[in-house]
Amino acid sequence: MTYQLPPLLPALPELILAAGAMVLLMLGAFRGEKSTPLVNCLAIILLVIAALVVAWMPGDKLSTFGGSFVVDDFARFLKILSFAGSAAAILMSLTFLAAEKQQKFEFAILILLATTGMGMMISAADLIALYLGLELMSLSLYVVAASNRDSLRSTEAGLKYFVLGGLSSGMLLYGASLIYGTTGTVSFSGIAQASTQGGLGLVFGLVFLFAGFCFKVSAVPFHMWTPDVYEGAPTPVTAFFAAAPKVAGIAMFVRATVTAFPGIVTEWQQIVVFVSIASMALGAFAAIGQRNIKRLMAYSSIGHMGFALVGLAAATTGDLRAQAVQGVLVYIAIYLTMTLGVFACILSMRRPKGMVEEISDLAGLARTKPAMAFLLAMLLFSMAGIPPLAGFFAKFYVFLAAIKAGLFTLAVIGVVTSVIGAYYYLLIVKVMYFDEPAPAFAPMPNEQVAVLAVTGIFNVLFFLYPAPLLDAATLAAKSLF
Repeated sequence: MTYQLPPLLPALPELILAAGAMVLLMLGAFRGEKSTPLVNCLAIILLVIAALVVAWMPGDKLSTFGGSFVVDDFARFLKILSFAGSAAAILMSLTFLAAEKQQKFEFAILILLATTGMGMMISAADLIALYLGLELMSLSLYVVAASNRDSLRSTEAGLKYFVLGGLSSGMLLYGASLIYGTTGTVSFSGIAQASTQGGLGLVFGLVFLFAGFCFKVSAVPFHMWTPDVYEGAPTPVTAFFAAAPKVAGIAMFVRATVTAFPGIVTEWQQIVVFVSIASMALGAFAAIGQRNIKRLMAYSSIGHMGFALVGLAAATTGDLRAQAVQGVLVYIAIYLTMTLGVFACILSMRRPKGMVEEISDLAGLARTKPAMAFLLAMLLFSMAGIPPLAGFFAKFYVFLAAIKAGLFTLAVIGVVTSVIGAYYYLLIVKVMYFDEPAPAFAPMPNEQVAVLAVTGIFNVLFFLYPAPLLDAATLAAKSLF
C-alpha cells in the first residue's frame, strides 16, 4: 500500500502564514490597538511554526499546483532563513514601536503576508507562480514602508518604493510575456528545453526579467530606491527590508536563472557579471560619503548583493554549478546574520529626546557600552570580509567559485571593492573606539540584546565549526540540478 501525500502539503507553511495573518487581522479589527502586543507575539510564533513545518517536511522533492510550486532542499534552506529573518525583525521592533508610539497591529500582519509571498517566490517553478509571490511580498512592503503616516520621510519612502516597484513589476511581466511568446510555456523546465534553440525574443525577455529581479535585490542599475527608502522608512521596517526580502530575492534570481535558462548561459552570465561589478563598485564608493547609518547600510546592502551575484555568475557548467550556488547560499545566510546584528544596534541608538541615526552619535561607544561596541565592531569587520570572521568565508566561497569558472577579472574586482568598502566599516569602528564619548544611549532592550548576541557570536565563532551551514548549503545547491 503506497501512501500518497496530501496535495497541499508542500504549501503548508505558506497556508499557515496566510491563514494566521487573516485570523490576526480579525483579532486586531475587533480588539483595536490594544491587541498589538498579542498580535506581535502570535506572529512570531506563527513564523517559528512555519519554519518547523518546513524542516519537518519529507526530504524528497515535493510539488503541487500542477508543478508550479516545488519544495526541495534549496527551498527548505532559504525558507527557514527568510522566516527566521522575518521573526527577528518583528522581535526587534517590539520595544522600538512602543517607545515611538507607532504600535499598529497591522505591522506584524503585513510582515506575515510579505513572508508568505517570499515562500511562494522561493518555491516558484514557473513564471506565473513567481510573479504571484513577488507581488504578494511587494504589496505588503509598499504599505509597511509608509506605515508611519505622521512622518513625511516615511510616506515619501513608501510612495517612491511603490512607483518604482510598479515600474519594475511591469518590466518583469513584459520579460515574462516575451519568454512565453518565444517558448510557448511558462514553466522553468519547459523554458529550459526551449532555450537550447535560443532566439532574440528569449534574450530580450531575459533582459527585462532580470530588470525586475535586480530591483527586488537592490542591484545596480535598479538600486535607486534603496537609500531613500532605507532612510525614510521606520527603522524596524528598514531592518526587515535589509534582511528577509533579500533572501527571497536571491532565491528567485538563482532558481529562475540556473533552472530555466541553461541553453543561453553566455547571455545571462554577461548580464550577471555586469550587474555584479556595478553593484560592488557602487556599494564600495557611494557609501564613503554617507553620515546617516541607515543610508550607509543601504549602499552596503547593494554591495553585498553584488558579491552574492559573483557566485551566480560562476554557476554555468558541470559540477561547478552546484559549488557556485553553494557559495551564494552561504553568502546570503551569513549576510542575513550580519545585517540583523547591525540593525539590532541601530535600533538601540536612542536618547531621551528620541532616536538618532548619525554615525557620529556612536562616538565613544566603547567606553559607554563596551559589549555592544565590541559585537558591532565584529559584525562590521565581518561585513568588510576580515578573517577569521564569517564574512570572510562568505566572500571566500563566491570568489573561489568565480576563479574556478575562469572569471578572474570579476574575482579581482570583487577583492578590490571589498578592500575599498572596508574603509567605511572601519570608520564606524574608529568613531566608536577613538572619538570622545557622546551622551550614552538608553539601555538596550532584551530582545535586541538577544538578536545581537546570537548574530555576533555566530559571526565571531563561525570558523570553529562551519560544517552545519556548509553541508546544508551543499545539499540545497545540489537539489537544483
